[in-house]
Amino acid sequence: MKFLVCISNVPDTTTKITFTPDNKEFNKAGVQFVINPWDEYALTRAIELKEASGGTVTVLNVGEADTEPNIRKALAIGADDAIRVNAAPKDAFFVAEQIAAVAKEGAYDVILMGKESIDYNGFQVHGMVGEMLGIPTVAPAMKLDLSGSTATLEREIEGGKEIVTVNAPFVASCQQPMCEPRIPNMRGIMTARTKPLKVVEAVGGAPRTQVTEFALPPKKEGVKLIPAETAGDLIKLLRNEAKVI
Repeated sequence: MKFLVCISNVPDTTTKITFTPDNKEFNKAGVQFVINPWDEYALTRAIELKEASGGTVTVLNVGEADTEPNIRKALAIGADDAIRVNAAPKDAFFVAEQIAAVAKEGAYDVILMGKESIDYNGFQVHGMVGEMLGIPTVAPAMKLDLSGSTATLEREIEGGKEIVTVNAPFVASCQQPMCEPRIPNMRGIMTARTKPLKVVEAVGGAPRTQVTEFALPPKKEGVKLIPAETAGDLIKLLRNEAKVI
């Protein structure tokens, strides 16, 4: 079984967000980047399935050279090799194009990724990839088991969960409690240095969207405390100032 796991390079959740002076790009200066946490579920589960039943795990990232430290971390966790598409991930469709091209060329059986990236929270790429390849997509998956070429997945739906089966090849986006993400050990870190990392150029055309401007949300105003004996004033504030009732 050939697994392709797609990972994003995202700012650490503790990062203070700022933008360039023209407000058109995220300011990367001094920012610590990590593997997208949702993608770590996909990566760890793929490694677990490989260890149980055999196969290979390839990590794919659409990004520039500065993403390679986190690609190496994915190799240290247990992936066998990696591919980096040498292009900035400008929009979801562009990223999906790159993933689909690599997946088609490599004839992968299972394509896994996190349900979304924590920076844009788009929840789009997995569905686009499945459509481009003409194969099923299951999203968001909380459990994944394989028996031969047949997968059983549990996915979250409104008000409950749904258990589905699908034959490979297929795409799945992952979330907790898929597995417990792994931390690379020293042996993994050492072997990751020699594992193959292939760099390929992007395919397709220019991104279909452009950023006009980024803006931070307005600062929160101070909290107003209403004495218990004048609770009726709270209704007035909710209606006239907050405009929520």
